[in-house]
Amino acid sequence: MCLDFLLKDRDCGYHNSVLDVRESVNGQPPWLAIEKAWKGISPMFSDMTEWIVKIPVLLFAVTIHEYAHGRVALFFGDPTAKNAGRLTWNPISHIDPLGAICLFLFHFGWAKPVPVNPAYFRHIRKETVFMSLGGPFANIAAAFITGLVIRFAPLSSPLFSQMLLYMLLMNTGLGLFNLLPIPPLDGSHVLENVLPRPLSRKYRSLRRYMPMVLMGVLLADYFLKIGLFARILGYPIISLAYAFGGENFLRLLRL
Repeated sequence: MCLDFLLKDRDCGYHNSVLDVRESVNGQPPWLAIEKAWKGISPMFSDMTEWIVKIPVLLFAVTIHEYAHGRVALFFGDPTAKNAGRLTWNPISHIDPLGAICLFLFHFGWAKPVPVNPAYFRHIRKETVFMSLGGPFANIAAAFITGLVIRFAPLSSPLFSQMLLYMLLMNTGLGLFNLLPIPPLDGSHVLENVLPRPLSRKYRSLRRYMPMVLMGVLLADYFLKIGLFARILGYPIISLAYAFGGENFLRLLRL
């Protein structure tokens, strides 16, 4: 699942972030610079240039996430994703139509989960954890590489710089959001398989209800402008992006 409204609100904890070490970014408060940069990633933004840049970045982030799940599962002996044609870099194979519609209407969405059969795993609990972490870690790795480019590559092209900013924030946000231990997010599979078995069974019993609860919370967060997920993830996203991209990341926020 991916979100694109995590960093919009002024009061979502930016005053606690690493950007507090700077009094301003380009003469404006850090929270405002971040808000302006992130609003540029919003799927409802009308500028065609923004669309040209952000849609491929979003498709790339979703594709490597799902591909990594399938690739790790295959490494541990599960060919289900490969047999289903999901072990591919073609983003069309990973698009969920309803998830795409929700992304454009409500600024959150999801891809088609890669099919996995843990019965193929020799050590089901341990290897399920690794498989679940594959997607988020692929996004974090992409963000890290993007951060290196931001740190060391010439950033003379505004379009290229904008693409790098989107790539860094989208992959960082997608990776961290999916680590939340809320079904059906990847973090829930990790937690379920590291808990002691009695607690794991109780936690698993919540799985049938939690996707609808999560959907309700996301919709309420969007319509009521609560900024719940921004408060939870805003600081980690900006901190990690700053750790990867350094001072040049702050400069890109001036775009």
